[in-house]
Amino acid sequence: MKISISIIFLFITTCVFGDEFDSEEITFISHKEKLSGTIVFPKNGEIRSAVVFVHGSGKQKRNMHWATRFASDGVAALVYDKRGAGRSGGNYESQQSVGEKNLQLLADDAIAALNVLRDHPRTKTLPLGLTGISQAGWIVPLAAEKSAEVDFLVLWSGPVCKVSEEDIFSKYTSDWDQENVPSFKEALSARHQRYIWPDFLGKDTDSSENLATLDIAGLWIFGGKDGSIPVDLSISKLNKLIESGHKYEYILYSNQGHNNMEATFSSATNWINNFANKH
Repeated sequence: MKISISIIFLFITTCVFGDEFDSEEITFISHKEKLSGTIVFPKNGEIRSAVVFVHGSGKQKRNMHWATRFASDGVAALVYDKRGAGRSGGNYESQQSVGEKNLQLLADDAIAALNVLRDHPRTKTLPLGLTGISQAGWIVPLAAEKSAEVDFLVLWSGPVCKVSEEDIFSKYTSDWDQENVPSFKEALSARHQRYIWPDFLGKDTDSSENLATLDIAGLWIFGGKDGSIPVDLSISKLNKLIESGHKYEYILYSNQGHNNMEATFSSATNWINNFANKH
């Protein structure tokens, strides 16, 4: 069941970001902490939809580059400093970043950001989506499962598997992109000891389980040279979800690695705009 979460937010200032975009500094509250971000709007032309961009791993600040890329294609984008980074309050979790508690917390932060768009006069009637890269592949499905406000998902290099399965794979590849990426089966078979998920991390989050509960559209963009996530396993699990009736799609770029956003960005915004035109 989806649960709508109401979050208090506050608009701070509106300014012009260069000649092509309007930007608005915002703050919002999540788990009693004030998080800080920016919404970037197309200055000219129709706004077709609006998205929140969710971080990958690491102590990351808002990514204005991707916000302006979205806006240049008619998509308003909210980017924010991860909790404990930049101007956002709270503590950044560096030791247990993929533990159940932290992933749930980051999912709630993403929902709080999306609620800003839901209540904003320029975006409240638009299709709203959650987008992101890498670790966001676990955070975004968790958020979408909790919030009825999410209309669609777009994920670059988002793992559709358990956290432990990604860990097994990335340890085998040393987290490096490569020409001939091994299969997940090869990575698993190469282990000399059984993998044991630590109890102190809570549940071994499996994004495919969260995705199975949703009834929204989603797009995944993968790179065939990605050595960070098990792309073959993720596609296999996505295919099972698609066969069971879910409105999910994916694109595999054989010549791309994990950080493929620059090369594939237009594929994502074209998909978003097609979705918006139908809704």
